[in-house]
Amino acid sequence: MEPKEPVSLATALASFTELWSPRIVTAVNDYDVRVAKVEGEHLWHTHDHTDEFFLVLDGELNIALREPAGERTVTLPRGSVFTVPRGTEHKPSAPVGASILMFEPTGTVTVGDRHEAIPDHVDATTGHPLD
Repeated sequence: MEPKEPVSLATALASFTELWSPRIVTAVNDYDVRVAKVEGEHLWHTHDHTDEFFLVLDGELNIALREPAGERTVTLPRGSVFTVPRGTEHKPSAPVGASILMFEPTGTVTVGDRHEAIPDHVDATTGHPLD
């Protein structure tokens, strides 16, 4: 993937309506830069071999985490970043909706390596190209 022009994140986000269905806007080395619109709950899942980076572009994102010390939720307002460490079970949610940007190794599935049943509103994908 070699963009010939700068990519507007606002234009990229305006190009689709599906929730929990990331679009790949560019690549950096072996990583995809993905944007997604999210609302409601994702699902509990774990990425065994990679961390997962989140940047909130608009709205607010909650990420529930199951850690050795117990369960907790981090709240990311607009402009905030957070990295979920590899092997940490987590569940993103956005009660009122959000737009997010993620860095993930190319080919990483959005539902991780281990997960609960995938609800119909979650797209189990390695990311879709922009239209």
